[in-house]
Amino acid sequence: MTVRAALTEGKARLSHALDRAAGSPALDAELFLASVLGVERSRLIILDGEMETEAITRYRDCLARREAGEPAAYILGRREFRALPFTVSPAVLIPRPDTETLVEAALDVLAAREQRRRAAGDRPETPRVLDLCTGSGAVIISLKHERPDIAAYASDIAPEALSVARENERRLLGAGAVRFLQSDLFAGFPGEAREGFALIAANPPYVESARIPRLQREILWEPRAALDGGADGLALIRRIIAEAPSWLDGEGSLLLEADSAQMPGIRALLAERGFFRVQTYRDLAGRERVIAGGIKQ
Repeated sequence: MTVRAALTEGKARLSHALDRAAGSPALDAELFLASVLGVERSRLIILDGEMETEAITRYRDCLARREAGEPAAYILGRREFRALPFTVSPAVLIPRPDTETLVEAALDVLAAREQRRRAAGDRPETPRVLDLCTGSGAVIISLKHERPDIAAYASDIAPEALSVARENERRLLGAGAVRFLQSDLFAGFPGEAREGFALIAANPPYVESARIPRLQREILWEPRAALDGGADGLALIRRIIAEAPSWLDGEGSLLLEADSAQMPGIRALLAERGFFRVQTYRDLAGRERVIAGGIKQ
């Protein structure tokens, strides 16, 4: 079988098996074939030699797994986020473009904090940033990559997720760039964290429990614990909002990713807990995706 014939077969199989909401069958076929051949996807257009039997077998295995609904990112073992190649596995949520909004919001909040400090004549600082429910580490690693000056911390309740995050840290930043903690939100934090964080960011579980069985079959491959936000989707968000002020420094900010329909309820929770400067950030589709609030102590 030639490379061109393999690509034609893959596109046909996935077009038949996947619905439009599941992504691009053509793109998935190209990514699988490029991965098996060990080339950039852009080179497939100029390749048309005969494939080895072993490569054909591995390629068709990728196609079969995708036909069964397994996400392409798990099959490939990677997903790009903020132009960085992150390792992913079924132990973590797959990083999505919408979550880049959380990184952009964090960069904006940090820049605004610096501007206020300069205006007040304060000395330069090393902002301490915490990423709760870190999963693959995509958010905190991207922040540290774009803002090397921050002191980066990240936590997750799942040791399997932290293993993936540490691997991404090692490959993309170098070991020791991020302080990882296994913790149920703030419960297992060391005393040093009481110094306070300039910014706490979180992409917590926020899907209503009853909705989960009705999600796309690809999403059901992802860890339920990272999706399930309880009856109204706000179970962990309530805990984070209630507990975060004790872990923020005197002018710290909290950023939360959630569904746009949940934003009014989250805004009310933030106001009840004393947060101010509350604002939202929109994702690529124009939906409110991240909400931020500051607190003074």
